[in-house]
Amino acid sequence: MRDGHMADTLDALVDHLGRRNGRRAKAVVWEHNSHVGDARATEVAELGEMNVGQLARERYGRDAFLIGMTTYDGSVTAAPTWEAPAERMSIVPAMPGSFEALFHDLRVPSFLLLPDTDGHLPAELDRRRLERAIGVVYRPDTERWSHYFEASLARQFDAVVHLDTTEALPALDAADAVGSVTEPETYPSGV
Repeated sequence: MRDGHMADTLDALVDHLGRRNGRRAKAVVWEHNSHVGDARATEVAELGEMNVGQLARERYGRDAFLIGMTTYDGSVTAAPTWEAPAERMSIVPAMPGSFEALFHDLRVPSFLLLPDTDGHLPAELDRRRLERAIGVVYRPDTERWSHYFEASLARQFDAVVHLDTTEALPALDAADAVGSVTEPETYPSGV
């Protein structure tokens, strides 16, 4: 339901901006991999689930360009449980057999991967293997069950950015934000 609502909101924004500008609008959507990659290339599709990436691909075809991000280790700002405050957490090194471990073994600290540039999917990226998804909640103690799913990366994304080691972004403190902590008068339609 949540991903359907996000996709409908994207459609409404693209439609609104297109009417306003008199031409087809373009949008960039920043989401976690589990939302932005095409769910049909993952095991969640077998459970009947869908996501924004799948819906964007179905609605916009190849005009939707899906970009994923992976990391082997580092740190992340996340909460240990739902509704807990965010904190800086160390990321457990990726599991053997995962895409993240495969990329780490290349010993290239960061790269952009375009898996299907010539119309042929590389076998190592097309075959299903584990992929990690870290979102607003990170549970290192249940890493395998909480954060991994099987996927065909080459079918899930049009491009993948790999950063072997990441560093957590500091959480924004609402008290330090410019202006008031309450919604502005123009919310939700203005700046």
